Parts: sequence; structure tokens; C-alpha cells
Amino acid sequence: MRFLLATILTVIIPVLAFAGPADFKTGPIIDGFGAAAAVPNAAQIPADARFKIAFDTAKGSDCDALNKTLESTARFLNMHGQAGIPAENIDLAVVIHGGAAFDLLTPAAHKTRRAGADNPNIALIKALTGKGVRVILCGQTAMYYDIGKGDLLPNVELSLSAMTAHAQLQRQGYTLNPF
Repeated sequence: MRFLLATILTVIIPVLAFAGPADFKTGPIIDGFGAAAAVPNAAQIPADARFKIAFDTAKGSDCDALNKTLESTARFLNMHGQAGIPAENIDLAVVIHGGAAFDLLTPAAHKTRRAGADNPNIALIKALTGKGVRVILCGQTAMYYDIGKGDLLPNVELSLSAMTAHAQLQRQGYTLNPF
């Protein structure tokens, strides 16, 4: 009886086990950022699925931490890449406003506005924009914080406002990710 119970538990427990931190991996689309885990038995996503998603954040990163919304954007790319969706079927945009604007600054601009601190988001933004993710700064926020186009990292776009950016993205078929 003990042998039968041990055999059953040996078969059942691995099936019930969930992913732990070691199961989260970056890639295949963005290396080094956006770790995601495979989800066994998740609903299948058709291989030809297309995603057009806008993310939004006003919350900036703390000290040397990454901006959580930018990290989530990388995670979205990676988890869907891991699920077999080609990168060219995923169009993402991140609309930034409020204090998160400082996460988009060049090293020099960031140091002058953040008491000499380095911007930890530079490599992440480069990786995202390198894969076609649009990073859009609210122009009203830029004006409020006296941020000029020259203060922004390469490939960061400037919109009239975050509201305008979202309205335009919606007209282009983007949906708003609530997370």
C-alpha cells in the first residue's frame, strides 16, 4: 500500500507543482529584462494572434530600480514570445506621464534632476525601442518638468499629452492594458 501511495504521489505532485523563481526566464524577445514563466495547460494562443497594446504609467522608478511598467512591457513581449507568438505580431506602446518622465532621461539630464543618480532604465528602454516598442512621453508633463527633446533618451517620442497619445493609439487599434 505504501508503495502504491508513493507511486501516486510521485506522479501527481510534479503535475500540481507551480513555477518558482528559478522558472522565470528572460527572452526570447528581450534578453535581460521581463522574466516570465511558461504556464503549462494555459489556454492556447493562436500562432497568428496579433496584439496591439498600450501601457500607461505615471509612477516612476525608485532609486536604482527599474520602472515597473517598462519591465512589464518587456515581460509581455517575452511571455508571448515563449508561447510561440512572433515578435512581429506584437505592437506595444508605453505612455509615460507624471514622475515616470524622469525614467526617460539621458544620463546627464537624469543626474541634474535626480541629485546625481544614474538612470537605471536606460538599457531597458534601449532594448524595448530596439524591438519596436513605442515609448511616448506626455508633452504636458515634459513642459511641467522643463524636459526638452534633447533631455530624452533616443527613440523616446513626445506627444501633445498622454490623453492625446492614448486617443491616437486607440484609433490605431491599440487596447489599454490595465496592469
